[in-house]
Amino acid sequence: MSPSPTPNAPSTPAWTTDEQAAITAAKARYVAARAAVNNAFKEPAKATTASLEAAGNGGTWVIAVAGQLDFQVKNGWYQTGDAKVASLDVRSVNLKLAQPEVRLTSCIDSSQVVDRYQSNSKPIPVVSDNGDRHRFESRLVYAKSASTGRKLWFLVDDKTTKTC
Repeated sequence: MSPSPTPNAPSTPAWTTDEQAAITAAKARYVAARAAVNNAFKEPAKATTASLEAAGNGGTWVIAVAGQLDFQVKNGWYQTGDAKVASLDVRSVNLKLAQPEVRLTSCIDSSQVVDRYQSNSKPIPVVSDNGDRHRFESRLVYAKSASTGRKLWFLVDDKTTKTC
């Protein structure tokens, strides 16, 4: 009779102290960056790239957000409600890069977000079949802020991959 198999150890990686500190800081910065984006869409005409960057948005992500805000302004739209971070998990950490990086996977719940017309505050009719919860794959880098000169975590890439 052969011995029974031993259950595998959990696959959760054991992070070093430095990696755990980076994860904690990057997660906090991710939540702050997303909150700043929520606030920007409530008053898109008053939003500035500088305020988004101060909250931790950068790279291709802040460029994409700025483009969406311009679209909202040109169409006379704004948003009510907040997209909430329903879950936030670590995919990888690499502190040996020139700009150390933390990659996250999040589930964003946008069920409370409503696009509205500036002129009358009525909801904009939307036909969508992709649901209210979306999975995002995000990359944060530890880099020097152009405005303060301090090194901070910046959300530089945030792409939706599917629903969650």
